[in-house]
Amino acid sequence: MEDLIGKIAGEIWHYLDEHGEVNVAEIKFSLGYSNSLIFLALGWLARENKINLLESDYTYKISLRR
Repeated sequence: MEDLIGKIAGEIWHYLDEHGEVNVAEIKFSLGYSNSLIFLALGWLARENKINLLESDYTYKISLRR
């Protein structure tokens, strides 16, 4: 499971690198993973201090930390 979460975290990182700041729904629909896997992977990236999380209108805006 940890390998899958790490793989999805990498896909999210690349998606953010190409698209800039996006909300969680955009990531979910673009990559096609469940909410649980998306949030596990975002947690992974947040723990590694790779992303910025900004609460916005009942969701979160996600961007890469530069």
